Parts: sequence; structure tokens; C-alpha cells
Amino acid sequence: MKLIKLSEGESYEPEKDWKRISLCNQPDISIEHFVKPPGHQSPKHSHPSAQVLVVLKGKIVVVGESEECELGEGDTIYIPGDEEHVVKNPLDSVSIGLDIFVPGRSFDFWLDKLKERK
Repeated sequence: MKLIKLSEGESYEPEKDWKRISLCNQPDISIEHFVKPPGHQSPKHSHPSAQVLVVLKGKIVVVGESEECELGEGDTIYIPGDEEHVVKNPLDSVSIGLDIFVPGRSFDFWLDKLKERK
């Protein structure tokens, strides 16, 4: 077992006020806590890992290849590996959630992805 406290997890901000904290970073699974600032949306992206996103606070809208889903507190969405999607916070306040990836993905995914855009 390995205990990782939220206050002690590795963290970074891919963009201003978009905070990510690694809670588990293993080859078979990774879990990231995120704080999405008001009105923020991720760039359209995909990754080989399947993703489960859990909303802990606020609201998240996920726009996939063929549909758009709105999630409230406690709601979960499954995103298959390699499916392009955008994750939005439509609120005027922060939204908080967990991203679970199987198999695990590199925690610096967004740092690398955003470098590619520049």
C-alpha cells in the first residue's frame, strides 16, 4: 500500500488556475485530482488510456466525438481510450474532480500536450 495525501501529491498548473495533483501514478492506473477554474476548457485531446472522470464539486461538461454530457456533483463519465474530447467548466466558480486512467498515464501529460500547441 502507498498513502498519498492530497496536500502532499505532486502538482502543477497546465494553465493559469487549472490545478492538477497526482494521487496515484502507477503503470496500471493513475488518479489525478483537478481544480478547473471558472469557464475553463481543456484543448481537444485524446489519450490511449481509458478515463473515468468523477465530479466532486461544481459542474463539468464533456464534449466527445458524437455527444455532449453535463455532469453534476457525484456524476461520473467513462471516456474510452483514443476518443477525442474536451472537458469544460461552464460555471462562474471552480469545479473539482478526479480523473482515473487505466492503464496509468504520465502525470506530465498536459505539460507535454500544451508544449505541442506552441
